[in-house]
Amino acid sequence: MSNRIKIEEIQNVLAKAERLHTEREILEAIDEMAIEMNEQLKYKYPLCLSVMIGGLIFSGQLLPRINLPMEIDYIHATRYRGSTSGKELHWIKKANTSIADRTVVIIDDILDEGLTLEAIIEYCQAEGAKEILTAVLVEKQLDKRPGLQKADFTGLIVPNRYVFGYGMDYQGQLRYTPDIYAVHGL
Repeated sequence: MSNRIKIEEIQNVLAKAERLHTEREILEAIDEMAIEMNEQLKYKYPLCLSVMIGGLIFSGQLLPRINLPMEIDYIHATRYRGSTSGKELHWIKKANTSIADRTVVIIDDILDEGLTLEAIIEYCQAEGAKEILTAVLVEKQLDKRPGLQKADFTGLIVPNRYVFGYGMDYQGQLRYTPDIYAVHGL
């Protein structure tokens, strides 16, 4: 229990955080993304890969709005592992469904530095994907990214601050908040 964040710290982070996007704004952005994705994926029978754990809540809202035949699977790859800074990519689970000759849609919570999404794209390419698209709930405003520069589908833009909520975490916590917040001082 010593390496877990204390309840008081979690409450303090949430109390001091700045709300960037409300749940209503998030759901409106997801609706807009779904309209665009329905049009672009109309005849593709995509394989939608949700990136755990961050993509869980976003995927759960987005996928029911995509009104076309698709397969759903998930992968679990992370650079953060409960930290506030990214390190090397750690694979926990790769897709069970064959990616070969498929249109793959990678669904993740945030495009930050783009390194995780870039590595997942490389994995899908190595597995023989025909086409790879990315969908992120949030894109962080950065002047330059070391990895993937732009997602194919983006819901919201946030400033270059440490954000949490709606799947994004602060030290493994606060993913469950229905709004998106920026951590005070980060």
